[in-house]
Amino acid sequence: MSIPFIDFKEQNRLIQGEVDLGFKKVFEKGDYILGEQAHLFEAAFSKYCEVQYGVGVNSGTDALHLALMALDIQEGDEVIVPTHTFIATALCVSFCRAKPVFVDIEPDTYNIDPKSFEAAITKKTKAVIPVHIYGQPANMDEIVVIARKHGIKIVEDAAQAHGSRYKGKRVGSLGDVACFSFYPTKSLGACGDAGMIVTNNKEIYEKALMLRDYGRQGRYEHKIKGTNSRLDTLQAVVLNAKLKHLDQWNEMRAKNAAYYAELLKPLKNVVTPITKSDRTHVFQTYAVLVPHRDKVVEAMKAQGVGVLIHYPIGLHLQEAYAELGYKRGDFPVSEKVALDIMSLPMFPHMTKEQIEVVAAALAKSL
Repeated sequence: MSIPFIDFKEQNRLIQGEVDLGFKKVFEKGDYILGEQAHLFEAAFSKYCEVQYGVGVNSGTDALHLALMALDIQEGDEVIVPTHTFIATALCVSFCRAKPVFVDIEPDTYNIDPKSFEAAITKKTKAVIPVHIYGQPANMDEIVVIARKHGIKIVEDAAQAHGSRYKGKRVGSLGDVACFSFYPTKSLGACGDAGMIVTNNKEIYEKALMLRDYGRQGRYEHKIKGTNSRLDTLQAVVLNAKLKHLDQWNEMRAKNAAYYAELLKPLKNVVTPITKSDRTHVFQTYAVLVPHRDKVVEAMKAQGVGVLIHYPIGLHLQEAYAELGYKRGDFPVSEKVALDIMSLPMFPHMTKEQIEVVAAALAKSL
């Protein structure tokens, strides 16, 4: 049996009728840009995140970039970023001509290590971007205490954690501003690129609204220098349809993860994800640590199992950031994780049989 890394077919079947009808209405109305469905989704998703405001943009990367711009991050400023994440988290800092300062991660959750965060703070530090990696929130209580003590803004990178909770609160409501990606492979994914900024801060909200639309208020009154980054109305149709199912799909992912953990428990050299007791994990990605990772990946692919490697090179070791002067050994936890981590197939409608096939393939590959 061939197992894909992700399979959209069942999700698409469930929403097909609603999407077809929504597309038809958009085509009839012709409101392709900043249309009714886009505004409805901004309201629905910000409510889902338990915050007041939402600003739809054209990608998760732009969400991060515009959020930093709304916080007035500028050249000469420093923004602290975990090294174990997708490069977009750091690029948004570079886009503002600020300096990303990389820090290490916790060995159990793979999220930003609060102690490393605090140790990296300087007089130039203006913000921190905790990434809720793989679907589990970062240790936000400690991060918030440290950030508030030093007057540092908190930008949640929630691109992988739609719907997860930390001490009962939704991700997206835990910092000053939060950013989501709706890339198709996300728990809540569009049919292309899309993203959103959410916040309880009215000033950030109003500035983000202008930044995404050429910095304007009204058609030709430009208050600030903005850009063109708007959530397409057609993408909002898809996202509105999927949002209704998100909690159920997250529960299905959690059940899949529990079954994975049960089947993989006998494999003593496999480290499966842990979930802290004070938060939930939506398992955007089911990441495990295995020895001889590259050989295991090749062996599993040969058996027809779609596995991936997420973040095998820390951002501090990427050629794109060579000018910052980091070297191998600077962040030992991240570097060890990067050597061993691999992602198993994970999507809501996985069957038990599919999970069993993946687990058996991993055991055989080891």
